[in-house]
Amino acid sequence: MSARDPQPAVTDVLGEPYLAETIELPDDDEGPVVATLVRRGATPTSRRAVLYVHGFADYFFQTAFADWWAERGYDFYALDLRKYGRSLREHQTANYITDLTEYFAEIDEAWRRITERDGHDHVVVAAHSTGGLTTSLWADERRPDALAGLVLNSPWFDMQGGMLLRTVGTVVVKQVGRRRPLREIPRKVSGFYGRSLHRDHDGEWDFDLTWKPLESFSVYAGWLRAIRTSHTRLHRGLAVPCPVLVLTSGASAQPLEMGPDVHGHDIVLDVAQIRRRATAVGTHVTYVAIEGARHDVVLSLPEPRARAYDELGRWHAAYVD
Repeated sequence: MSARDPQPAVTDVLGEPYLAETIELPDDDEGPVVATLVRRGATPTSRRAVLYVHGFADYFFQTAFADWWAERGYDFYALDLRKYGRSLREHQTANYITDLTEYFAEIDEAWRRITERDGHDHVVVAAHSTGGLTTSLWADERRPDALAGLVLNSPWFDMQGGMLLRTVGTVVVKQVGRRRPLREIPRKVSGFYGRSLHRDHDGEWDFDLTWKPLESFSVYAGWLRAIRTSHTRLHRGLAVPCPVLVLTSGASAQPLEMGPDVHGHDIVLDVAQIRRRATAVGTHVTYVAIEGARHDVVLSLPEPRARAYDELGRWHAAYVD
């Protein structure tokens, strides 16, 4: 079965009104590969739509974000990329890829279904973290006519650390990633971010800890090489043709214990780097820092979360609607 011969949609793990359909993709070295397109229709059905793409060690579960768009007349779609979330299979290395442009296959097919099959001609792409990097590259390369806007929620635009570390580290990563792509990169993950979100710990959100584990997934040299290669392409400058909104926390932090710093900062990425690189996406970029926000700004505490939606609404009314 090819991507153009879709399987029927079924009720998603989130329950009604969410439906999920499988996108069959060509096999890779590990075997069969799929992606998953989730959709939640607006009432009444609209010619406007949103396509959401998640970040690393993540998948779509942000139903309040979908509700926000549906209330404004948008049919909402979310794509769980290959080897993530709903698309992860037992024989696969979780979240692993060696070239971010490989994701273009499932984004292209999701786009085809949203526009050609379902008849949407005004589509906003929204993405978080690593998904923000991937969709920026995709939008720059594809530039489809129906693309009405790009919303980037804490996009991963550069490697954390000082200039020397990023420069020398990138050379090493690219060499090792080419020769030994499945070599695991040692790192320490506190689990604070996941704990700040999950309702069984210090948060208010419910998500599957096998798909979004508190301590993330392993990182491999081949995957990190793909990230740094894509960072280089972004830094040279893209020309995404639609209005772009970049949302981040007001500041980053590296807390040593659970506390206010965890809940009120981006503890995953360097906000200053995102701010510095934001204009590389295109010629019409709006950047907004949300004081007190988390890495995923729409999963922040109620007050900064409300401000994030206010800024999203202001940008949407000014440039997209």
